[in-house]
Amino acid sequence: MKWGFNKKNKTLPEYWSRYESLFLNPPKKTDLNTTTFVVLDTETTGFNYDKDRILCIGAVKVLNGYIDVNSAFEIYIKQDYFNEETIQIHGILKHDKLQTVTEEEAIILFLDYIQDAILVAHHTFFDLTMINTALNRLGLPNLKNKELDTMSIFKATRLKSNIIDQKKRYSLDELAEYYDIDLSDRHTASGDALITAIAFLRAVHTLVKTKQYTLKDLLKLK
Repeated sequence: MKWGFNKKNKTLPEYWSRYESLFLNPPKKTDLNTTTFVVLDTETTGFNYDKDRILCIGAVKVLNGYIDVNSAFEIYIKQDYFNEETIQIHGILKHDKLQTVTEEEAIILFLDYIQDAILVAHHTFFDLTMINTALNRLGLPNLKNKELDTMSIFKATRLKSNIIDQKKRYSLDELAEYYDIDLSDRHTASGDALITAIAFLRAVHTLVKTKQYTLKDLLKLK
């Protein structure tokens, strides 16, 4: 008689193994200038992590203080479920003539794009939870990348005083207004990713210049 659970060994798909292998013996990321950041945004059918789905993922890479717009990532995912309320925000309609892929095809392409880069988003928790929930639906674990939130980074640039509410959660619109960033592509995944990337660069530049921040310091921000 054997004690304990008979745990089945589950074979994960090759594309996940390839992605996961990048984290087995990763080189230490210590230099802001040589680290690759992927700044991303998702457009979704709503804000319920279990019920709602990702409609589009947009992302751009940032390396050595520059945004690589030539390698920008944008993908639309086939969905049958649409929320009339959120359509008013992102404008993606069920019958739009967009080239779409399945959720798994989108995940494969996304993992290949991000590799082991540090992921950056505005209010990171929402976007990464939506992506991790999609991974879990495919029987896969969560993303393994380190992450940064531009809300926390921007907050660190603000002077601490009694005037400024330390619990304030800054919106992407507020960051764009502060840094005078064009909002013409707001509420598209690729447009919001680009706005976030510009805000990320400017906020990090401020922290490096005024407070001598390092990558390690940024990763400690909550």
